[in-house]
Amino acid sequence: MKQRPTLQTERLWLRPFVLADAKEVQRLAGNKAIADTTANIPHPYLDGLAEQWISSHQEGFEAGELINFAIVLKDSGGLIGAISLMNISAQHERAELGYWIGKPYWNQGYGTEAARAVLEYGFSVLSLNRIHGCFLKRNPASGRVMEKIGMSYEGCLRQHDKKWEQFEDIVIYGILRSEWRNKAKQTEASISPNF
Repeated sequence: MKQRPTLQTERLWLRPFVLADAKEVQRLAGNKAIADTTANIPHPYLDGLAEQWISSHQEGFEAGELINFAIVLKDSGGLIGAISLMNISAQHERAELGYWIGKPYWNQGYGTEAARAVLEYGFSVLSLNRIHGCFLKRNPASGRVMEKIGMSYEGCLRQHDKKWEQFEDIVIYGILRSEWRNKAKQTEASISPNF
């Protein structure tokens, strides 16, 4: 069994999910506001769904197609959300970034902090060339996270998905490894003292 990685940021641990997380996943992802702003989270979030989802992670990781991280606060150890690279294609050296943050933790920068770490992992460790993310157009907060980590608007797929009997526009953002490197160099240059 391949060991799934753990990442850390200033305030967060990004670690593999374990079955003991299932109740908290169900509580957080089961909030209607989470399901309403994501393409694939159901509502109601029925018993057993979290366990089923968590149990699929190792197989996806072993196949090289998926890596899911539990977003956990360093100070309390509390689970606050999930972030993943999915649809990983070794052939095309690309992946899709996806995430959700529990409603009590919105607007505190946790999504951006976790996404930066996962972007670095994708480009530095997995040697991906491109990472993109999609979100419902009516959820601009998700787009702001993507902008903050350096992704660029690439387009809108009009009425692309159907959620709760309503067609949804899907917005796509993306970033290339070369763009990510250039932004990292610019950031380093702006915080390095000039002597």
